[in-house]
Amino acid sequence: MMRPLVIGNWKMHGSQASVESLLRELARPGEQLPADVVVCPSFVHLQQAIGLCEGSPVEVGAQDCSAQDSGARTGDVSAAMLADLGCRWVIVGHSERRQYHAEGDELIAAKITAAISAGLNVVVCVGETRAEREAGDAHAVVAGQVRGALAGQASLGGIAVAYEPIWAIGTGLTATPDQAQQMHAFIRAQLPGQKGVETNRVPLLYGGSVKPDNAAALFGQPDIDGALVGGASLDAGDFRHIIMAAE
Repeated sequence: MMRPLVIGNWKMHGSQASVESLLRELARPGEQLPADVVVCPSFVHLQQAIGLCEGSPVEVGAQDCSAQDSGARTGDVSAAMLADLGCRWVIVGHSERRQYHAEGDELIAAKITAAISAGLNVVVCVGETRAEREAGDAHAVVAGQVRGALAGQASLGGIAVAYEPIWAIGTGLTATPDQAQQMHAFIRAQLPGQKGVETNRVPLLYGGSVKPDNAAALFGQPDIDGALVGGASLDAGDFRHIIMAAE
């Protein structure tokens, strides 16, 4: 059985004080947790978070990376820089990057290549809008995103896929456990056709208004291996409750 994976995406939130307060409570040295746990703060808080998580079971990831290794790319941060800092993970292809920064499958695939080359584990996000779901296009959209991100990669070790229905991100709406399971099973069925993917070693995470009161029902589904948690990961008590629900 695959070990659960729970990742907190802090998005553009936090201060040095709030990061310290949150991780002092969450990242306890020597503690045994029922899941692999990762927190993804903003770029400016990465080094602080890495220091605070040292000796604990909590790892640190970034929310994005450049597809380029280096160069005249003002404002960009390369995957190699993240690895050099001590990051272990990076999120790629989040719907907010797709929407607000017009990131398409080609760029997302290039970022995955750069991240894997730098030795980072990658969480690639996929998901449909409400309009796409209501039009009956959810499976086609998600399948296209999976193929676009993973096809042509030289290596796909250390990949996780997070299904985030866009209509459930930050809205308070959540896919029912049955809806989430159906899409996760569909995504898992797409993986054997992707070169380099070991299907049984790719965690499939659910994201989209994951909370303490729905985490256990989601984790109880056979094809849901963990969660990509947004707002609830900013509260140490709520995030810890979600982690423990993976047991």
